[in-house]
Amino acid sequence: MPLTELEFKELQEKACKLRHDIIDTTVWAGGAHIGGGMSVLDILVILYFKYLNVDPKNPQWEDRDRVVLSKGHAGVGYAPVLAEKGYYDKELLKEFNHFKSPFGMHLDGNKVPGVDASTGSLGHGLPMALGMALGARVQKKPWFTYCIVGDGELNEGTNWEAAMAASHFKVDNLITFIDRNMQMIDGRVEDIMGIEPLADKWKAFGFIVKEVDGHDYNQLAEAIEYAHTKPGKPVIIIAKTIKGKSIDFMEDQTKWHYGSIDSELAKKAHESVNKMYGKV
Repeated sequence: MPLTELEFKELQEKACKLRHDIIDTTVWAGGAHIGGGMSVLDILVILYFKYLNVDPKNPQWEDRDRVVLSKGHAGVGYAPVLAEKGYYDKELLKEFNHFKSPFGMHLDGNKVPGVDASTGSLGHGLPMALGMALGARVQKKPWFTYCIVGDGELNEGTNWEAAMAASHFKVDNLITFIDRNMQMIDGRVEDIMGIEPLADKWKAFGFIVKEVDGHDYNQLAEAIEYAHTKPGKPVIIIAKTIKGKSIDFMEDQTKWHYGSIDSELAKKAHESVNKMYGKV
């Protein structure tokens, strides 16, 4: 079913608030991977505030849906989402990446409630997610596993080994997103190691491919709901996004893969977010 007008508005409001939280967390941390945190945020928002079957009061609930943020460096985007969902107090984000804080730059599943897999070593998320999805099948459990990978991360061969296995075993309780922001730490993905034709590659590996605007909740919802029908093949959603989305001086800029912002830049960033959401 398409999103209702109210659902769309609520997701937009949630994303606006969380974009401000990401800016604040980056300031408190002294720096973070803010560009990728902003590009992946809308995927996280629609999952956590529309589709995921989870219980923040019981993070280890056996029948919960699983999420693997394979691009673990986007933890500055993930941590505020989990706080907003109710896994822990937002005040803890003021210690993000500080000494003895549970929040490292890459979130640790043994320390941060709601994190199903410790990630950050790129290329490992999809294999782990595949194992989770196969585990659900063996146990005859109905939950889904969602995996979010970066496009630069697709340079890693382990992703393609997992893709072969997911296709061979027809793992249709695994839903994978690619945060296709066209950027990686060293530059534009297609300049460093091109991955196009991306959709054709995944089709050749036996996946059903959905290409969407990764900032459009209606398009994301349509693709997710299709994947929920369990079509007999794994589904991958190529979500075209913008690095640094909503912050005008960061958008589509490789240099904001990681960066720090002072109070003056933070003020400009907050103003840019408000402008994008029509709050000025």
